Amino acid sequence: MTGFVPVMWSVWGVLVLLMICLKIYAGRLTRNEDDQLILDDSFDNVKAEQAAIMAKVAKLEPVLRIVFWLAVAATLVVIVYYVRDILLSLNLLD
Repeated sequence: MTGFVPVMWSVWGVLVLLMICLKIYAGRLTRNEDDQLILDDSFDNVKAEQAAIMAKVAKLEPVLRIVFWLAVAATLVVIVYYVRDILLSLNLLD
């Protein structure tokens, strides 16, 4: 079972790193987003740019949500593993 711990921590680390990278990328995308409503037709290019930004963010959100929940699940696996290990060392589990 000694090979399980490095794999467990590696999977957890990769998921957390991926989540952080996706969060940074989403933040960089939305940094250029405007918070104002454009009603004039002369600003159609700005509307198109904002729509493109929102489309990228909309595609990224489900991936970010999945990676987040996978990281939560991996964190729970790590916690359960060490709690079980502590209980076994105290002879509380058979």
